[in-house]
Amino acid sequence: MNHSKTKIAIITTSLGGGGAERSSALLSILLSDLGYDIHVVTVLDDITYDYKGKLLNLGSLKNNNDTLFGRFNRLIVFNKFLKENNFDWIIDNRIRSSTWSELVISRFVFNPNRVIYVVRNFNVGLYFPKIKFIAKRIYKESPYIIAVCDDTKYEIQKEYGYKNVLRIYNPIDKLALLNAANDETKEGNFILSYGRIDDEVKNYSLLIEGYSKSILPKNNIALYIIGDGKDVEKLKHKVKQLALEDKIIFKPKLVNPFGYVKSALFTVLTSRHEGFPRVIIESLALGTPVISVDCTSGPREIINNKQNGLLIENYNPNELTKAMNLFIEDSVLYSYCKNNASKSVAHLSLQSISNEWQKILSK
Repeated sequence: MNHSKTKIAIITTSLGGGGAERSSALLSILLSDLGYDIHVVTVLDDITYDYKGKLLNLGSLKNNNDTLFGRFNRLIVFNKFLKENNFDWIIDNRIRSSTWSELVISRFVFNPNRVIYVVRNFNVGLYFPKIKFIAKRIYKESPYIIAVCDDTKYEIQKEYGYKNVLRIYNPIDKLALLNAANDETKEGNFILSYGRIDDEVKNYSLLIEGYSKSILPKNNIALYIIGDGKDVEKLKHKVKQLALEDKIIFKPKLVNPFGYVKSALFTVLTSRHEGFPRVIIESLALGTPVISVDCTSGPREIINNKQNGLLIENYNPNELTKAMNLFIEDSVLYSYCKNNASKSVAHLSLQSISNEWQKILSK
């Protein structure tokens, strides 16, 4: 179907960073491939992931001494861009917790009848103004608020009372993942966790503790942690105290970590909260089973326990240790989960998720 006359602006914090930004980049590819005229606007000057469409990089207008005048100037540039292009749809993926700036943007910059707001984390307060009575009213005229999983959808409805909330899962481009993985195939006996190194959110301390008590170190199965963030040195110090520097290996953020993902025995997620974590669906798409804590939100909607991975109680290092040991000791269970991994996320294919976006964009 040719949608070339339908103009869509995808607004995102950046095209680099974590899974939310990667999902925004993939959305631009998905909609561009459907024939929509896509424009991408980034707030920050971080362009790492592949995307499709014309780019307005507002972050490139910043200087080292960013001022209120500088922010106002970028708002003027953004407003002019929207007016000149007269978009049919705006899909806003940004964090939107600043009450007064979001009130201005929603009322005087956006046409509220043409904006779709996306919420990519169960911590929904990141995506709505901090003053709650304003947050409950500010997006009522929007046709849709899109949550990336059911738990997040229900949380929005509970906290803010919106009736215009739909769930559309993050998609997987399996072919692109396989091509990327085959370009960077890795050798070795290891498990993997990857993402932003923020211990307050991702809880790598739990991961390290669970691994340290498991049978994996003495069986020479390493733990790779891939990513950048504020807590790298803190976690390295923790590893040193456990005398596991030769077993727990930190690697900087990779644009293409998928060779490691495909080659890992399994991946592990220990977050305190998520949205619809790409690390899980990417791992499964590449045939790598997952151990994940049952955090809100996402893992319980992806992992079928002992079918494609292991879903365990959160904040419990002993349960994490047991799960790691189980995957090493029970080869039948591990093989069963590995064989089921890829097909368990077939419903998240680009085609399936494209159909869901087309349904709402055609209205």
